[in-house]
Amino acid sequence: MAEHRTMQRGALLDAARSLLSEGGTEALTFPALAERTGLARSSVYEYFRSRAAVVEELCAVDFPVWAAEVENAMARAGAPEEKIEAYVRRQLDLVGDRRHRAVVAISASELDAGAREKIRAAHGGLIVMIVEALGDLGHSEPRLAAMLLQGSVDAAVRRIELGAEEPAVVADAAVAMVLRGVRG
Repeated sequence: MAEHRTMQRGALLDAARSLLSEGGTEALTFPALAERTGLARSSVYEYFRSRAAVVEELCAVDFPVWAAEVENAMARAGAPEEKIEAYVRRQLDLVGDRRHRAVVAISASELDAGAREKIRAAHGGLIVMIVEALGDLGHSEPRLAAMLLQGSVDAAVRRIELGAEEPAVVADAAVAMVLRGVRG
C-alpha cells in the first residue's frame, strides 16, 4: 500500500511538472492533475491539500536535484573564475529542463508564505555555492556579490525564456558580464 501511494504521489508530481511547464501556474489545477494521472479528483486531495502543497513538494523534490547539477559543474572547475562560469552556465543550461520550467512557473505564482519561504531558502542554497569562489577572488562582500551575480543569472533566465535570442548567445553574454563584474 505504501509503495502504491508513493507511485501515485510521484505520478501527481510528474503531471504537475508537465502542467506547469506547458501552461504555467494557471494550468496546475486539481481537475487537470486528476485527468493526467487517471485519478478521481477527490483522490488528488488525499495526496495534496492545495496547489501550494503541490508546489512545495515540487520544490522539495526538484530544487535539490537542480542545485546538485550546478554544484557538480562547479566541482569540476578549477580556478574561482572557472567555478563562477560553471555556476552561471549550468543554471542557464537547465532553463529548458522541465524541473526548471516548473520551478520558474512556481516562483511567479501567488503562493502562501510557507511555499515562498521554501523557495527562498532553496535559492539561498545556490547563493552559498558561489560565495566561496567570490571570496577567493578577493571580494570584501562575497555574499552581496553572490546575490548580485544571481540577479544577473535570473535576468538571463528570463531572457532565454522570452526566446528573443539563442540561449547560447544569452549565456555567453551573461558569463562575460558576470566575469567582468567579479574581477572588479
